[in-house]
Amino acid sequence: MAEIEPGTISWTDLTVENADEIRNFYSYVVGWKFEFVSMGEYSDYCMLTPNTKKTVAGICHASGINADLPPQWMIYINVANLEKSVENCLKLGGKIIAGPQKYSGSGEYCVIQDPAGAVCALFEPKKD
Repeated sequence: MAEIEPGTISWTDLTVENADEIRNFYSYVVGWKFEFVSMGEYSDYCMLTPNTKKTVAGICHASGINADLPPQWMIYINVANLEKSVENCLKLGGKIIAGPQKYSGSGEYCVIQDPAGAVCALFEPKKD
């Protein structure tokens, strides 16, 4: 597996109360198709390009560990050391919104807010 470069954006998703409605909105507005992603008692969605069916984003229900996330497009930025990045975030006036927490065996992430109020997620991929 190729190493994931720190500083690159690895994922984008949107967490909202009405994920089914918003999934349909983006399907009609930008042409995305979707696949169900089982979350146990409900499904979130991987959004796919209409022709090549490439996965480009996620649309998630604001439930469980995602209940407190803001309803905005969230980018996930790869970092080499999540603990160090969180420490630097707090030291430089940022806030932790959620996490850190493990993500389905592929790594660990947390959601931060920078001093200007912008929100993003930091993601440390699992080391092989």
